[in-house]
Amino acid sequence: MAGSDALATGTAAPAAPDTVKILIAGGFGVGKTTMVGSVSEITPLRTEEPLTVAGLGVDDLAGIEEKRATTVAMDFGRITISDELVLYLFGTPGQQRFWFMWNDLAVGALGAVVLIDVRRPESSFAAVDFFERRRIPFVVAVNGFDGRHPYPADDIRESLALPADVPVVLCDARRRESSRDVLIALLDLLIAAAVD
Repeated sequence: MAGSDALATGTAAPAAPDTVKILIAGGFGVGKTTMVGSVSEITPLRTEEPLTVAGLGVDDLAGIEEKRATTVAMDFGRITISDELVLYLFGTPGQQRFWFMWNDLAVGALGAVVLIDVRRPESSFAAVDFFERRRIPFVVAVNGFDGRHPYPADDIRESLALPADVPVVLCDARRRESSRDVLIALLDLLIAAAVD
């Protein structure tokens, strides 16, 4: 065993990295699966299933008519920040009938990204509420579909009635660098909270 060899030679085995659990949450069809997939260093675990006629009248596809599949449990991805720190990303399901899983997914989460679609901002009100009530620090990431951001961050903040200490970041969940910048904003928020 590697550990016993290290003891025999008097050298310490390398310490396991600290892990941080981050949730990527938001309403149905806002881009959570896309964000996890764009930024994860591993092939993400996805629990997507095709949309079927069973969802007719239940799932609101207004504005996302092209959507063909949905997350039914979670998405999972990983990002190694350094030898000492690894982020585990858990994408929540967006459909209301699967929201009961959010409580379990939130256990042990250090922070969250609330992803919103400005075409349907009301689909993310429940996510903002969820993290505010549980006092889990979060950033709001405004996913600019087709690279468009028709509203400035201050307008988004006002429409969601967000406190001044909640960062609002404009992003494109399809782009790795953009998703990375959202996670950096969240880490900055978590570090600032730990220092206070």
